[in-house]
Amino acid sequence: MRLHRDDTILVTKGRDKGKQGRVQQVFPNQGKLLVEGVNVVKRHTKPTGTVRQGDIIQKEMPVRASNVVLVCIHCTQPTRVGYRNLADGSKARICKKCREVIE
Repeated sequence: MRLHRDDTILVTKGRDKGKQGRVQQVFPNQGKLLVEGVNVVKRHTKPTGTVRQGDIIQKEMPVRASNVVLVCIHCTQPTRVGYRNLADGSKARICKKCREVIE
């Protein structure tokens, strides 16, 4: 997966189109990301032994990775991610617009 934890992303499709957020968690097997402040839903919780009172809570749900795009830290524009082999033999992610190494 081309997106990693702590990347800044921009939502391109859906109810939260245009919102930016930071990736909190990545689910590569499902192709989804958990982004703070994006795809917030309300859930009803029942009273249990640990929670004394039932309540309506707001929580963030995962969003599809295909519906978001990375925001470059150098040019601050939404961009696609490419890869480049560096001189020391390691592989690094690059911004397709400004060609700078991300991270």
